[in-house]
Amino acid sequence: MLTLKLLREQPEFVIERLAVKNFDAKEIVATILDEDRKRRDAQGEVDSLKAQQNAKAKEIGAFMKAGDKASAEAAKAEVAALKERTKEIEESMVQAEQRMNNALVLLPNLPCSIVPNGKGAEDNLVVKMGGPEAKLPENPKPHWELAKSLDIIDFDLGVKITGAGFPVYKGKGARIQRALISYFLDMNTRAGYLEIQPPLMVNEASGFGTGQLPDKEGQMYHVGLDNFYLIPTAEVPVTNLYRDVILSKNDFPVKLTAYSQCFRREAGSYGKDVRGLNRLHQFDKVEIVQLSLPEDSYTALDGMVAHVESIVKGLELPYRILRLCGGDMSFTSAITYDFEVYSAAQGRWLEVSSVSNFETYQANRLKLRYKDENGKTQLAHTLNGSSLALPRILAALIENNQTEDGRIRIPEALRPYTGFDYID
Repeated sequence: MLTLKLLREQPEFVIERLAVKNFDAKEIVATILDEDRKRRDAQGEVDSLKAQQNAKAKEIGAFMKAGDKASAEAAKAEVAALKERTKEIEESMVQAEQRMNNALVLLPNLPCSIVPNGKGAEDNLVVKMGGPEAKLPENPKPHWELAKSLDIIDFDLGVKITGAGFPVYKGKGARIQRALISYFLDMNTRAGYLEIQPPLMVNEASGFGTGQLPDKEGQMYHVGLDNFYLIPTAEVPVTNLYRDVILSKNDFPVKLTAYSQCFRREAGSYGKDVRGLNRLHQFDKVEIVQLSLPEDSYTALDGMVAHVESIVKGLELPYRILRLCGGDMSFTSAITYDFEVYSAAQGRWLEVSSVSNFETYQANRLKLRYKDENGKTQLAHTLNGSSLALPRILAALIENNQTEDGRIRIPEALRPYTGFDYID
């Protein structure tokens, strides 16, 4: 959430930067500032009325001491009227603050200065490419055909049990899932991230803290009886560990990692772009989260991008790193780098990770703060990244490592975890 101080001091700057996200903020900013003015005017009037009440209370004491009961009673009546008026103004102040906050949460985070202009994915900037070129047999198969022929993923059985987007992993398909999770977590903990095992459901306050609510209710599964939400990513519960927390400068950086199952309702379209593992409603993901001092957060971001790149390299997959344009960024992000791996069998790039710096946007919602060297309370910066999301990684691994005889070669880095060199 943007700070009220920023909106008061630089409203035109906010409007200009949000235009990079193709977001017209003029009306919302005007509403926020108008309600803020009403709230502050009401506060001033309340302070004045309370001062008058205090003055009248002293008069009542003096009248009583002098034995002037009539004047004391008259003064009491005036105090009662002042209290009633104060109550009315306080109510209007609360209402103005509520309207202001309701408008404030509608504003996305400001994109940082190096975010490119653009309307969608076609305008994202490729900043790096790497990995080996896939060498496939003639007429390579997509992963959904390979998974069926090798009996490692059953999409039809998932539809029977639950519905589309809930696959069943079997045999070596289940084993490689477990291998990927362990590989990702080991890489993260070796890099200094503390492993966390978080809850898979969160309350409204947690959803609000990281920006999923009120922006993404339609994408989240809601457990109505208890008013909980199934998590769309481990970022939500892990970052909320520090909701309403005040840290010291010596506590930074905070580096956390977590494996979780993730749940997303987003419907998606039909066709090859969402077939098989390309888009699921339930999937596995390993996440990294950092809490940082503001002056260090972009160095931390670069380190997270380099770390995710090292994991992708270990999987021997062709990849590219994109800096997202304003129109393709999330509501909460100040800057995002996406990782995509190339599926030679499908002839397309598959997104497998997003690494983002949210600056103070989430911290302001979370009330995640620290005390600086002068003892003054400041907002921290938060960052997160997928390291990695499993479905499309697995899709690319299956497709890019298929052999002439129909087997799937396992990358060297995964073999200690799988216990086998091929899926056959």
